Amino acid sequence: MAYVAVDADDRLEEGPEGLQFKSFLGDANTDTTGRGVGHADRGYLADRPYPAKGTSGFWTVEYYQQYFDIDTKAVLTRCYATLLPTSTDYLSTHLNPADLYGPFWTLTTLIFALFLSSSLGASIAAYLSAPGSEYDYDFQLLSIAVSLVYAYGLGFPVLLWIALRYLGVGEWSVAEAVAVWGYSMFVWIPVAVLCVIPVPLLRWALVAVAFLQSGYFLVRNVYPILASAEAKATRLIIIAIAVLHAGLALTFKVLFFSYYVVDKIGMDLPLPGGDAPTTPPPSSTAT
Repeated sequence: MAYVAVDADDRLEEGPEGLQFKSFLGDANTDTTGRGVGHADRGYLADRPYPAKGTSGFWTVEYYQQYFDIDTKAVLTRCYATLLPTSTDYLSTHLNPADLYGPFWTLTTLIFALFLSSSLGASIAAYLSAPGSEYDYDFQLLSIAVSLVYAYGLGFPVLLWIALRYLGVGEWSVAEAVAVWGYSMFVWIPVAVLCVIPVPLLRWALVAVAFLQSGYFLVRNVYPILASAEAKATRLIIIAIAVLHAGLALTFKVLFFSYYVVDKIGMDLPLPGGDAPTTPPPSSTAT
Protein backbone atom coordinates (compact mmCIF):
# COMPACT_ATOMS: atom_id res chain seq x y z
CA MET A 1 0.00 0.00 0.00
CA ALA A 2 1.43 3.38 -0.98
CA TYR A 3 1.13 6.51 1.15
CA VAL A 4 1.11 10.04 -0.22
CA ALA A 5 2.48 12.86 1.93
CA VAL A 6 0.35 15.97 1.97
CA ASP A 7 1.72 19.29 3.19
CA ALA A 8 -0.41 21.07 5.75
CA ASP A 9 -1.94 24.28 4.61
CA ASP A 10 -0.86 27.17 6.79
CA ARG A 11 -4.20 28.92 6.24
CA LEU A 12 -6.07 26.13 8.03
CA GLU A 13 -3.90 26.52 11.12
CA GLU A 14 -4.39 30.27 11.26
CA GLY A 15 -8.04 30.09 10.24
CA PRO A 16 -9.42 31.35 6.98
CA GLU A 17 -9.62 35.05 6.76
CA GLY A 18 -13.09 36.44 7.52
CA LEU A 19 -14.34 33.20 9.12
CA GLN A 20 -15.65 33.61 12.68
CA PHE A 21 -17.20 31.12 15.09
CA LYS A 22 -20.14 32.17 17.27
CA SER A 23 -21.73 30.25 20.12
CA PHE A 24 -25.53 30.13 20.27
CA LEU A 25 -25.59 28.49 23.70
CA GLY A 26 -25.16 31.72 25.59
CA ASP A 27 -22.39 32.89 27.91
CA ALA A 28 -22.26 31.86 31.54
CA ASN A 29 -21.61 35.47 32.54
CA THR A 30 -24.57 36.83 30.65
CA ASP A 31 -28.10 37.11 32.05
CA THR A 32 -30.10 34.30 30.51
CA THR A 33 -33.33 35.82 31.71
CA GLY A 34 -32.98 38.95 29.66
CA ARG A 35 -34.04 39.68 26.13
CA GLY A 36 -32.31 37.99 23.21
CA VAL A 37 -32.46 34.45 24.64
CA GLY A 38 -34.70 31.84 23.06
CA HIS A 39 -38.07 33.28 22.13
CA ALA A 40 -37.97 36.14 24.63
CA ASP A 41 -37.55 38.75 21.88
CA ARG A 42 -40.63 37.44 20.16
CA GLY A 43 -42.74 37.79 23.31
CA TYR A 44 -43.46 34.12 23.91
CA LEU A 45 -44.83 33.56 27.42
CA ALA A 46 -43.03 30.23 27.89
CA ASP A 47 -39.60 31.90 27.80
CA ARG A 48 -40.42 34.70 30.22
CA PRO A 49 -39.12 34.28 33.77
CA TYR A 50 -41.71 33.79 36.50
CA PRO A 51 -41.86 36.57 39.09
CA ALA A 52 -40.16 35.83 42.37
CA LYS A 53 -42.40 34.84 45.25
CA GLY A 54 -43.25 37.73 47.52
CA THR A 55 -42.22 40.50 45.11
CA SER A 56 -45.79 41.67 44.42
CA GLY A 57 -47.52 44.34 46.43
CA PHE A 58 -49.61 43.41 49.44
CA TRP A 59 -52.75 44.60 47.64
CA THR A 60 -52.40 41.90 44.97
CA VAL A 61 -53.57 38.30 45.03
CA GLU A 62 -50.08 37.02 44.17
CA TYR A 63 -48.73 38.43 47.44
CA TYR A 64 -51.05 36.26 49.56
CA GLN A 65 -50.80 33.19 47.34
CA GLN A 66 -47.50 32.18 48.95
CA TYR A 67 -49.19 31.91 52.37
CA PHE A 68 -51.78 29.44 51.05
CA ASP A 69 -49.33 27.23 49.14
CA ILE A 70 -49.37 24.34 51.63
CA ASP A 71 -50.79 20.84 51.57
CA THR A 72 -53.26 19.31 54.01
CA LYS A 73 -50.70 16.96 55.55
CA ALA A 74 -48.47 19.85 56.59
CA VAL A 75 -51.44 21.73 58.06
CA LEU A 76 -52.50 18.72 60.13
CA THR A 77 -48.94 18.24 61.33
CA ARG A 78 -48.83 21.84 62.52
CA CYS A 79 -52.18 21.42 64.23
CA TYR A 80 -51.16 18.25 66.06
CA ALA A 81 -47.88 19.85 67.12
CA THR A 82 -49.77 22.49 69.10
CA LEU A 83 -51.10 19.78 71.41
CA LEU A 84 -47.50 19.19 72.61
CA PRO A 85 -46.11 22.73 72.80
CA THR A 86 -43.24 21.82 75.13
CA SER A 87 -41.45 19.54 72.68
CA THR A 88 -39.75 22.01 70.34
CA ASP A 89 -39.77 25.66 69.35
CA TYR A 90 -42.92 25.94 67.27
CA LEU A 91 -41.96 29.08 65.34
CA SER A 92 -38.61 27.84 64.09
CA THR A 93 -39.54 24.18 63.71
CA HIS A 94 -43.07 24.16 62.27
CA LEU A 95 -43.79 27.69 61.00
CA ASN A 96 -40.94 27.78 58.53
CA PRO A 97 -42.36 29.38 56.52
CA ALA A 98 -45.59 30.58 58.10
CA ASP A 99 -48.90 30.04 56.34
CA LEU A 100 -52.38 31.53 56.58
CA TYR A 101 -54.39 28.61 55.20
CA GLY A 102 -53.99 26.53 58.37
CA PRO A 103 -55.05 29.28 60.80
CA PHE A 104 -58.04 30.22 58.65
CA TRP A 105 -59.08 26.57 58.36
CA THR A 106 -58.69 26.05 62.11
CA LEU A 107 -60.70 29.12 63.09
CA THR A 108 -63.47 28.39 60.58
CA THR A 109 -63.74 24.78 61.77
CA LEU A 110 -63.91 25.99 65.37
CA ILE A 111 -66.79 28.32 64.52
CA PHE A 112 -68.89 25.50 63.13
CA ALA A 113 -67.82 23.16 65.95
CA LEU A 114 -69.02 25.66 68.56
CA PHE A 115 -72.35 26.24 66.85
CA LEU A 116 -73.06 22.60 66.01
CA SER A 117 -72.04 21.21 69.38
CA SER A 118 -74.04 23.79 71.32
CA SER A 119 -77.07 23.30 69.07
CA LEU A 120 -76.80 19.51 69.34
CA GLY A 121 -76.51 19.65 73.12
CA ALA A 122 -79.46 22.00 73.39
CA SER A 123 -81.64 19.91 71.08
CA ILE A 124 -80.86 16.70 72.98
CA ALA A 125 -81.58 18.39 76.30
CA ALA A 126 -84.86 19.80 74.96
CA TYR A 127 -85.90 16.35 73.71
CA LEU A 128 -85.11 14.72 77.04
CA SER A 129 -86.99 17.43 78.93
CA ALA A 130 -90.10 17.44 76.78
CA PRO A 131 -90.26 14.57 74.27
CA GLY A 132 -92.05 15.54 71.10
CA SER A 133 -91.46 19.27 71.51
CA GLU A 134 -89.88 21.23 68.68
CA TYR A 135 -86.52 22.91 69.11
CA ASP A 136 -85.65 26.14 67.32
CA TYR A 137 -81.97 26.58 66.51
CA ASP A 138 -80.47 29.85 67.68
CA PHE A 139 -78.60 31.10 64.62
CA GLN A 140 -77.57 34.18 66.55
CA LEU A 141 -74.97 31.98 68.20
CA LEU A 142 -73.42 31.41 64.79
CA SER A 143 -72.95 35.13 64.20
CA ILE A 144 -71.55 35.49 67.73
CA ALA A 145 -69.11 32.66 67.09
CA VAL A 146 -67.96 34.20 63.80
CA SER A 147 -67.38 37.62 65.36
CA LEU A 148 -65.71 36.27 68.50
CA VAL A 149 -63.39 33.71 66.92
CA TYR A 150 -62.28 35.81 63.96
CA ALA A 151 -61.78 38.90 66.12
CA TYR A 152 -59.57 37.02 68.56
CA GLY A 153 -57.82 34.71 66.10
CA LEU A 154 -57.23 37.20 63.26
CA GLY A 155 -57.82 40.74 64.47
CA PHE A 156 -56.01 40.60 67.81
CA PRO A 157 -52.67 39.21 66.52
CA VAL A 158 -52.64 41.82 63.75
CA LEU A 159 -53.19 44.60 66.29
CA LEU A 160 -50.52 43.10 68.56
CA TRP A 161 -48.06 42.95 65.67
CA ILE A 162 -48.74 46.61 64.81
CA ALA A 163 -48.24 47.62 68.44
CA LEU A 164 -44.97 45.70 68.69
CA ARG A 165 -43.73 47.23 65.45
CA TYR A 166 -44.49 50.65 66.91
CA LEU A 167 -42.46 49.70 69.99
CA GLY A 168 -39.53 48.63 67.84
CA VAL A 169 -40.02 44.85 68.03
CA GLY A 170 -39.58 43.29 64.60
CA GLU A 171 -38.66 39.71 65.44
CA TRP A 172 -41.65 38.19 63.66
CA SER A 173 -43.94 38.88 60.74
CA VAL A 174 -47.67 39.48 60.74
CA ALA A 175 -48.17 36.07 59.09
CA GLU A 176 -46.32 34.38 61.95
CA ALA A 177 -48.43 36.24 64.51
CA VAL A 178 -51.69 35.15 62.86
CA ALA A 179 -50.38 31.61 62.45
CA VAL A 180 -49.49 31.28 66.15
CA TRP A 181 -52.93 32.46 67.27
CA GLY A 182 -54.78 30.48 64.66
CA TYR A 183 -53.05 27.17 65.36
CA SER A 184 -53.33 27.68 69.13
CA MET A 185 -57.15 27.46 68.80
CA PHE A 186 -56.99 23.93 67.40
CA VAL A 187 -57.42 22.35 70.85
CA TRP A 188 -60.86 23.96 71.20
CA ILE A 189 -62.26 21.90 68.30
CA PRO A 190 -62.23 18.51 70.12
CA VAL A 191 -63.21 20.24 73.35
CA ALA A 192 -66.29 21.71 71.67
CA VAL A 193 -67.32 18.24 70.50
CA LEU A 194 -66.75 16.63 73.92
CA CYS A 195 -68.72 19.36 75.70
CA VAL A 196 -71.89 17.85 74.27
CA ILE A 197 -71.64 15.38 77.18
CA PRO A 198 -74.24 16.58 79.73
CA VAL A 199 -71.94 16.64 82.78
CA PRO A 200 -71.27 20.18 84.04
CA LEU A 201 -68.04 19.42 85.92
CA LEU A 202 -66.68 17.56 82.92
CA ARG A 203 -67.38 20.60 80.77
CA TRP A 204 -65.54 22.85 83.21
CA ALA A 205 -62.60 20.45 83.24
CA LEU A 206 -62.45 20.35 79.44
CA VAL A 207 -62.59 24.14 79.21
CA ALA A 208 -59.83 24.42 81.83
CA VAL A 209 -57.61 21.97 79.96
CA ALA A 210 -58.11 23.81 76.67
CA PHE A 211 -57.42 27.16 78.33
CA LEU A 212 -54.22 25.98 80.00
CA GLN A 213 -52.90 24.15 76.96
CA SER A 214 -53.57 26.91 74.42
CA GLY A 215 -52.56 29.63 76.86
CA TYR A 216 -49.23 27.99 77.61
CA PHE A 217 -48.67 27.55 73.89
CA LEU A 218 -49.19 31.28 73.33
CA VAL A 219 -46.95 32.27 76.22
CA ARG A 220 -44.18 29.92 75.10
CA ASN A 221 -44.13 31.38 71.58
CA VAL A 222 -45.00 35.04 72.22
CA TYR A 223 -42.95 35.80 75.32
CA PRO A 224 -39.55 35.40 73.56
CA ILE A 225 -40.72 38.00 71.04
CA LEU A 226 -41.65 40.40 73.83
CA ALA A 227 -38.38 39.71 75.66
CA SER A 228 -36.39 40.83 72.62
CA ALA A 229 -37.63 44.41 73.04
CA GLU A 230 -35.30 46.98 74.57
CA ALA A 231 -38.00 48.26 76.94
CA LYS A 232 -38.47 45.74 79.75
CA ALA A 233 -42.04 46.93 80.31
CA THR A 234 -42.99 45.35 76.97
CA ARG A 235 -42.90 41.95 78.65
CA LEU A 236 -45.94 42.93 80.71
CA ILE A 237 -48.05 42.58 77.58
CA ILE A 238 -48.01 38.84 78.22
CA ILE A 239 -50.23 39.45 81.27
CA ALA A 240 -52.83 41.20 79.13
CA ILE A 241 -52.70 38.31 76.67
CA ALA A 242 -53.28 35.79 79.48
CA VAL A 243 -56.22 37.78 80.86
CA LEU A 244 -57.80 38.12 77.42
CA HIS A 245 -57.33 34.42 76.78
CA ALA A 246 -58.99 33.56 80.09
CA GLY A 247 -61.92 35.82 79.18
CA LEU A 248 -62.28 34.00 75.87
CA ALA A 249 -62.38 30.60 77.61
CA LEU A 250 -65.03 31.80 80.07
CA THR A 251 -67.07 33.26 77.20
CA PHE A 252 -66.98 29.92 75.38
CA LYS A 253 -68.23 28.15 78.49
CA VAL A 254 -71.07 30.56 79.19
CA LEU A 255 -72.31 31.02 75.62
CA PHE A 256 -71.77 27.64 74.00
CA PHE A 257 -71.34 25.00 76.72
CA SER A 258 -74.21 25.81 79.08
CA TYR A 259 -77.18 24.17 77.37
CA TYR A 260 -78.74 21.71 79.76
CA VAL A 261 -82.39 21.99 80.75
CA VAL A 262 -83.03 18.67 82.46
CA ASP A 263 -81.82 17.69 85.92
CA LYS A 264 -78.08 18.10 86.05
CA ILE A 265 -75.76 15.11 86.31
CA GLY A 266 -73.34 15.85 89.10
CA MET A 267 -72.40 19.20 90.62
CA ASP A 268 -71.88 22.53 88.93
CA LEU A 269 -69.94 25.67 89.71
CA PRO A 270 -72.12 28.57 90.93
CA LEU A 271 -71.09 31.07 88.27
CA PRO A 272 -73.25 33.26 86.03
CA GLY A 273 -74.18 31.32 82.94
CA GLY A 274 -73.74 27.93 84.58
CA ASP A 275 -75.79 24.91 83.70
CA ALA A 276 -78.94 25.81 85.58
CA PRO A 277 -82.07 23.78 84.82
CA THR A 278 -84.95 25.72 83.43
CA THR A 279 -88.50 25.05 84.53
CA PRO A 280 -91.61 26.40 82.87
CA PRO A 281 -93.34 29.26 84.74
CA PRO A 282 -96.37 28.28 86.85
CA SER A 283 -99.68 28.73 85.13
CA SER A 284 -101.98 31.33 86.69
CA THR A 285 -105.69 30.66 87.19
CA ALA A 286 -108.35 33.32 87.15
CA THR A 287 -110.29 33.83 90.34
